[in-house]
Amino acid sequence: MRLWVGGGLFPGLGVAAVVLLLDQATKFWAERTLTLYAPIEVTSFFNLTLVYNPGAAFSLFSTAGGWQRWVLSLVAVGVGLLVVGWLARLPRQAWLQVVSLGLILGGAIGNLVDRLRVGMVVDFFDFHYAGLHWPAFNIADAAITVGALCLVIAMCAEQCPIDSRPRS
Repeated sequence: MRLWVGGGLFPGLGVAAVVLLLDQATKFWAERTLTLYAPIEVTSFFNLTLVYNPGAAFSLFSTAGGWQRWVLSLVAVGVGLLVVGWLARLPRQAWLQVVSLGLILGGAIGNLVDRLRVGMVVDFFDFHYAGLHWPAFNIADAAITVGALCLVIAMCAEQCPIDSRPRS
């Protein structure tokens, strides 16, 4: 694998580092400020509520008995290695892919740190409407989601570029 300073690796790692720092700082704050399962109303549709998710997205595998901590950690490590390899092969000019992959990597590492530290992921953003709550999430989850959406957009744009030249 060829790594070069002008490529996408170092900018992508920079984005990942920013996400990781923001994620861990906000989780540190949430664990020291919020009370477990006690919502603090911020707006009529948004609360800060500390919860711990032992599973994956939308609490998938949350009642699996403990094995999910290690399997999901291994998945995060595997995804992280794939993303680093992908970043190393991207040119810096593919900035949307670089940023997208940096968001995904930073989010994956942020949640991995939680799994290794406390055995589950720290969540605290709680959006709701009419008594229905979206599953609680954190900065890492948001970064993964935004990164994945932007990556799809970047890849579609690469496959179907918009040609601004007039047609004759």
